[in-house]
Amino acid sequence: MTKTRTTLTIDEETLRAVKVRAARTGKGDSEVIEEALRRHLGLDLLDRLWARNALDEDEAVGLAVEAQHATRPRKR
Repeated sequence: MTKTRTTLTIDEETLRAVKVRAARTGKGDSEVIEEALRRHLGLDLLDRLWARNALDEDEAVGLAVEAQHATRPRKR
């Protein structure tokens, strides 16, 4: 995955917590921040789900369409 450099403005207490977590886990500040953001945005869950499935893209789209149709009310 391509990384992009950015600048953040965060409060000192949050930055201190990031640095403590980084030191305790042996990771860099950026890695700790990225992991927290991914977790908060639910991206870590999506990554775990994709890693566990054996569906190709067409099968996944087919299942998504099937689920969508199953939740829609039927026309009378």
